[in-house]
Amino acid sequence: MKKLLILAFAALLVIAFSMPAAAVENVFGGYWRTRMYQLTDFSGDDTGSADLTKVDTRSRLYYTAILNDNLKFVNKFEFDAQWGDTGYGDIGTDGKGVFEVKHSYADFNIGDFTFVLGAQGFYLGRGFVFDDDAAGLKAIYKGETFVIPFAWIKAYEGGAGKDANDQDVDFYAILPTFALSETMSINPYICYLTSTDASGFDAALGEVTATVVGVDFDMSLEAASLWASVVLQSGSFEAGGLGGPDIDLSGSLMAFGGSYQGLGVPLHGQIMYATGDDDLTDDDYAAYFTPSGTTSIYWAEIMGYGTFDSDVSNGSPGDAISNLLAVNLGVSFSLSDKASLGIDVWNASLIEDNAAGDTDLGTEIDVKLKYELVENLNLDVIVAYLSAGDATGTEDPMEVGTRLSLSF
Repeated sequence: MKKLLILAFAALLVIAFSMPAAAVENVFGGYWRTRMYQLTDFSGDDTGSADLTKVDTRSRLYYTAILNDNLKFVNKFEFDAQWGDTGYGDIGTDGKGVFEVKHSYADFNIGDFTFVLGAQGFYLGRGFVFDDDAAGLKAIYKGETFVIPFAWIKAYEGGAGKDANDQDVDFYAILPTFALSETMSINPYICYLTSTDASGFDAALGEVTATVVGVDFDMSLEAASLWASVVLQSGSFEAGGLGGPDIDLSGSLMAFGGSYQGLGVPLHGQIMYATGDDDLTDDDYAAYFTPSGTTSIYWAEIMGYGTFDSDVSNGSPGDAISNLLAVNLGVSFSLSDKASLGIDVWNASLIEDNAAGDTDLGTEIDVKLKYELVENLNLDVIVAYLSAGDATGTEDPMEVGTRLSLSF
């Protein structure tokens, strides 16, 4: 399969370069990074079972064929390698590696509508509702002061056979954005997840119908910016797979934040609150519901995946925001025209007690230095330390690493 994908990419390039110049505009781009990092005491104890020292490389190649003002064909390919693995990071560097087709879609305009069809990125509800690549459709209507996108995501295909369609998992959303003024916008939305048998998508689910209603608000001022999100969930699912007990959904999430530059140094902060469930034995699931792989919010370096996204500290919900109260305050400094320094403090806790009766995840300090080595080549140096709370464990996790990256 990987060989076929590489051959398909090569064929695209051959077609692109062989077509008449007037027929198509070829746009190429890419991204590359190499990271070296060390994680210690992420296990929450002194066993070192989650300690990690690692170097990895990611390469992305982008190709867009602009056929005319109303049609373009967009492709993004990704290659990942861990140094010293059996992929292309091994001796000889000619292994298979991890080859991915991230995006491959047609983007075209018909009247006031824009359609995006194929494998693409979906970002709904500021990422709290959905944030990932998937196969599906966007149909976007653009008015004078508003935009109304409709999205369909095929989360899982049941395949062929008797009742196979019952295993299909589909996600539908409509999420208009209205410009209230030049500095203020509001984005209400409603999303619907449905499947007769979602166990192939998430083994913990059987039949599921989930409705998400939310609103995002953004405002920009002369020296400040503010944002807020509120999300409410309803519906039900069969716990443990098809035929399991029916569980009602009643989770909610609130988040807000902003930045301020009136004090001479740029300040920023945010608060995230997502409900937890206080009784896993009843028929009501009050925690904010995050189906498998649909949401991904990176926040603190240690508790929230951050820059190196390899692991999170013991007890943390990670990028699936649920049963969490997290508060952040940060500051950034421009050290020179090539260097900047950012310092963030995070305090986080669980809304509902864990099995040991603990809630405190701890207080984390993240320090990030960014430096432009040469034009378009950036070096990031990250040092993070978590003063562990009882819900994290007895040891204080640390993370140290660097990232070299370029884009074109």
